[in-house]
Amino acid sequence: MGWFGLGKDRTKLGKFLDKHGIHQEDLVKLSGVSRSTIYRLCKDKDYKPHVKTARKIILSLRKWDAQISSEDFW
Repeated sequence: MGWFGLGKDRTKLGKFLDKHGIHQEDLVKLSGVSRSTIYRLCKDKDYKPHVKTARKIILSLRKWDAQISSEDFW
């Protein structure tokens, strides 16, 4: 489990998940956002989520960091 993000091209969201040891699948389950969307948000630096999607993700990530906001990632 200590190898999160090793050698991966990651977005700010992907790096946050790696830093906190959060699997993308954990975020899928917590947020209710599709696996493909989470994958894309962790890999594609040009992809911007819909406002509703971003809100679901941010509310889920506040479990690890209560001060997090969408501006931290997008």
